[in-house]
Amino acid sequence: MGPLIAAGNKKTLDLEDVPQLDSSDSVVGAFPKFRSRLESYDSEGSGVTTFKLVKALFFSAWKDILLTALFTFMYTVATYVGPYLIDTFVQYLDGRREFKSEGYLLVTAFFVAKLVECLSQRRWFFKLQQVGIRMRAVLVTMIYNKGLTLSCQSKQSHTSGEIINFMTVDAERVGDFSWYMHDPWMVALQVTLALLILYKNLGLATLATFGATVLVMLANIPLARLLEKFQDKLMESKDKRMKATSEILRNMRILKLQGWEMKFLSKIVGLRNAEEGWLKRFVYTNAMTSFVFWVAPSFVSVITFGACLLLGIPLESGKILSALATFRILQEPIYNLPDTISMIAQTKVSLDRIAAFLRLDDLQPDVVEKLQRGSSDTAVEIVDGKFSWDLSSSTATLKDINLKIFHGMRVAVCGTVGSGKSSLLSCILGELPKISGTLKLCGTKAYVAQSPWIQSGKIQDNILFGEVMDKERYDRVLEACALKKDLEILSFGDQTVIGERGINLSGGQKQRIQIARALYQDADIYLFDDPFSAVDAHTGSHLFKEVLLGILNSKTVIYVTHQVEFLPAADLILVMKDGRITQAGKYNDILNSGTDFMELVGAHNKALSAIDTVDAGSVSEKSISEGDDAVGFANGKVQNDENHGNDSGKVDDTGPKGQLVQDEEREKGKVGFSVYWKYITTAYGGALVPLILLAHSLFQILQIGSNYWMAWASPVSEDVTPPVGSFTLIIVYFALAIASSFSILARAMLLNTAGYKTATLFFKKMHLCIFRAPMSFFDSTPSGRILNRASTDQSAVDMQIPYQVGAFAFSIIQLLGIIAVMSQVAWQIFIIFIPVISACIWYQQYYISSARELARLVGVCKAPVIQNFAETLMGATTIRSFDQELRFQEINMKLNDAYSRPKFNVAGAMEWLCFRLDLLSSITFAFSLFFLISIPEGIIDPAIAGLAVTYGLNLNMVQAWVVWNVCNMENKIISVERMIQYSNIPSEPALVIESNRPDASWPCLGEVDILHLKVRYAPHMPLVLRGLTCTFPGGLKTGIVGRTGSGKSTLIQTLFRIVEPTEGQIIIDGVNISSIGLHDLRSRLSIIPQDPTMFEGTIRSNLDPLEEYTDEQIWEALDKCQLGDEVRKKEGRLDSTVSENGDNWSMGQRQLVCLGRVLLKKSKILVLDEATASVDTATDNLIQTTLKEHFSDCTVLTIAHRITSVLDSDMVLLLNQGLIEEYDSPARLLENKSSSFAQLVAEYTMRSNSSFD
Repeated sequence: MGPLIAAGNKKTLDLEDVPQLDSSDSVVGAFPKFRSRLESYDSEGSGVTTFKLVKALFFSAWKDILLTALFTFMYTVATYVGPYLIDTFVQYLDGRREFKSEGYLLVTAFFVAKLVECLSQRRWFFKLQQVGIRMRAVLVTMIYNKGLTLSCQSKQSHTSGEIINFMTVDAERVGDFSWYMHDPWMVALQVTLALLILYKNLGLATLATFGATVLVMLANIPLARLLEKFQDKLMESKDKRMKATSEILRNMRILKLQGWEMKFLSKIVGLRNAEEGWLKRFVYTNAMTSFVFWVAPSFVSVITFGACLLLGIPLESGKILSALATFRILQEPIYNLPDTISMIAQTKVSLDRIAAFLRLDDLQPDVVEKLQRGSSDTAVEIVDGKFSWDLSSSTATLKDINLKIFHGMRVAVCGTVGSGKSSLLSCILGELPKISGTLKLCGTKAYVAQSPWIQSGKIQDNILFGEVMDKERYDRVLEACALKKDLEILSFGDQTVIGERGINLSGGQKQRIQIARALYQDADIYLFDDPFSAVDAHTGSHLFKEVLLGILNSKTVIYVTHQVEFLPAADLILVMKDGRITQAGKYNDILNSGTDFMELVGAHNKALSAIDTVDAGSVSEKSISEGDDAVGFANGKVQNDENHGNDSGKVDDTGPKGQLVQDEEREKGKVGFSVYWKYITTAYGGALVPLILLAHSLFQILQIGSNYWMAWASPVSEDVTPPVGSFTLIIVYFALAIASSFSILARAMLLNTAGYKTATLFFKKMHLCIFRAPMSFFDSTPSGRILNRASTDQSAVDMQIPYQVGAFAFSIIQLLGIIAVMSQVAWQIFIIFIPVISACIWYQQYYISSARELARLVGVCKAPVIQNFAETLMGATTIRSFDQELRFQEINMKLNDAYSRPKFNVAGAMEWLCFRLDLLSSITFAFSLFFLISIPEGIIDPAIAGLAVTYGLNLNMVQAWVVWNVCNMENKIISVERMIQYSNIPSEPALVIESNRPDASWPCLGEVDILHLKVRYAPHMPLVLRGLTCTFPGGLKTGIVGRTGSGKSTLIQTLFRIVEPTEGQIIIDGVNISSIGLHDLRSRLSIIPQDPTMFEGTIRSNLDPLEEYTDEQIWEALDKCQLGDEVRKKEGRLDSTVSENGDNWSMGQRQLVCLGRVLLKKSKILVLDEATASVDTATDNLIQTTLKEHFSDCTVLTIAHRITSVLDSDMVLLLNQGLIEEYDSPARLLENKSSSFAQLVAEYTMRSNSSFD
């Protein structure tokens, strides 16, 4: 350890400085052994039970466990040498010597015992932590691998938040348990040894001691039970809160747009209040347990000495001191027992939870029969397939599926919203549980999901997805996916780091990167789930041509699409309705035969007929070829030159400048005093702190007083008359003991009150700040970081930090007490004491700089593990469809080892320090003993000298304890530091400006004036809107069109003040929107956003979270948006459940729910942001008609991808690179053949009329 600590002392440590793990400690080495062991126990396949899990864990580390057991035994025996010899020592000082150099022998014995104790304890702690780290890593890997194979059914029973908790909380806890492993039998050994020593000194009174000890231990059992129950409830309520938090963070943009964030904050505060109810019970029960412990030694000694009195056993000071020292050591096991018991209980709960999780159903492995590549000419064959997401429900999701697809066929799947198109693809992937039938698949597969799943990391890594780089193929893929242009705009090209869930990419770009990933894999069968919906019309046709008709010409392709114009090119079209394939065949065959298909196509043609005024042929091919490179990059959001929205302005120059997502900052160097001060003074302005200290000092003084009294008032040997009667002796002792126990009770209660109050205040402050932060903060901060603050750090503030800070203060007081007693005997002790203490302080300072950085590294290395896991859970389907499970398991192991490395070294550094400190204190102790021997007889009262020795025995423990507490407190207080960091985020402008509130009827016309509007996303970035001036007249429909990245979304964001204008202003009905409160503004505007979002809860809470409307109004809105019948079908009606992210509703239905929200709100101004993207043409028309009907007198702004959706608007605004290119009515623009708009339309018509042949 030496070199690492020395290095840390010179500079700030980084992960590179931390040495690699030994192969037996790294997961890569340990996991396969563990897994094979576990599987061998589970041979009959009944699933993993907790017992099998424990057995496998034990046997994977049994050598180390037995070795540490030996060390534990040596340690326990060594601790009792001191108390055993005290009596002899006092007699020696009193002048009864057995032989000449007996004194020196005694001192040597004391010293050697101390050394053995010190060495064995250090080895034992270190080894066990090593085992613990290994166990944690192995369990995390098990959980991760399970997460990859979970069936969708099991996934719905556990949200991703809960599953992540198994990894962060439960596996950690099992790892921490290794410390406590030997405690149960160690306690028994300690008690036995203690009783033997007492029996030698006090004879039969030992029985009373034994009885008292048992009583104290029993008193803890009900307390421990309560603690465990509260802990359980606390975890449960915490899970609920974390689940809600993560969902809210995911959908923050919507909440801001709707002005709902404060409502959702109050929802979280409500969940937290429930949690705090349990926390309160937990901390007060804890106070009671700590009271029981501190009082234990005095209680036991009062009973013992009382028994001696009754039995008439003579009390001599030597024997009394020996007994007191013994009680002192007994305090440890008694004190630790409940800790151990609760730890065992918690670990059992955690192991049960993990085992239960590992027992969940996996995907059925036999859904798909995989055939060898090239063994058959059919690529996919389904015979009489019946599949259902929910095996318990009576209706199947897909019924009577018969399907045969040959190699090289292009198959299109179409149908209305919720007809089972995506489910069909899932079933081919083997994700859908099979009820009956057979499904054969020949060849490798690649899949593009409907909602893009992008990993955080470089764009290039996303596309390669584990394959080796082949430049030629890679370029071809980029070319086909129209990504070349996008990457040129980015400052880092394909090395740009993508934020979490692809946050700094537009929907279309994410989709195209997904397609590129699939293409690069070079599979045999390609499954596309409506990939063209998120991109604009032009890019869509480019993709279709280049990808499906180009690169994948010879492959089997199955694509779901809503866009009718992509159908004619297919070899086979499947029309789905209600989970059945109602029609199958070529385009023209179906067109003549069936009804369902006619509806879809008819709706499309109606939209097209609006454009027939334009002569399609006259627009030359030229416009198309030029258009290819007009695909810009969305919102310019990524062209960051520097990090923006970085926490409290500290910019770490870690990565290359300009990546949107910055590495997580760690504060460097010492934790400032201000953090401690803030922590101490948060509750009641710090009023309780002096009281707590006073109570503890009083306890210490009374304790020492009572022991002093016993030593002074009892005779040294039988032939001396005692200064007081034996009855007085006991009564005074008893009184002192009672007084000291009450001061402890007061201290425990005060400490817990202060801790609890502080935790509450910190929580409220931090959450308020996060919820009021501007959107840019959420774009540049991965939600994992925020969740980490809300879970791990909040837990530390709730349950650990108060005790840590308290323990630090108490250990200092105790150390001062010991020093005082020892210097009573001989002030000369200070000669050695001062240098030793200064050496200790120097060591501690030398160590702390490394330890602190290591502890921070542990924190920083933990986030990637969690984030990788969260991402894997979201993208499990995609990972499985590419057969990449193994690669992801390896990534997880690597990340885990990166986390274990600093953790392992933290443990090592700790032992390194403690070992040196123990040695120093042993030397002090030996010196003082030596000093006592060499003083001539009769100068000191032997009894008092004995008392000094009794306290001296404890010196190394207390000294180590002080240092340990300092370090621990420094490590834990980082949590407070991180929470304070997030309590100082600059917030958005005021929600309501009281002095300037618009009238209740505003906006009544809905006229939007935009004057010289310039907008950029951050101070040092290029302008995205470069000076717009226009007026959207009230009550008219305006369509906004333009290529990707022309600033369409930015304009809308500025309207809602998600982004504040740099220059210029937006005026709605005479009110400058920058002058009113955000809630006043956002609550009067409506938006149907690009990606439809639903929250976990009920239909009602999704439509009306603020609870402003009656049930009648809600039903009315549902009927208007055609969801009324769907909802009436469900048993809960308005209260029927919506699962996480609205996963149990199809994309189209979610879009309709968003429509419902708007119909309820009835705003004068409505914004449609490409709301047509994930909906088929029929549903699209439905939305359009609904809007026409109910918003005829409102201002409607539509950002459109499909040109058809803007043709019937009153005005069209065409943006190009942040400037207005054209703004006029569509008819006029179409008359002028050379207008950009006319060219866009022509291109669209051409695409629709020619089938791609």
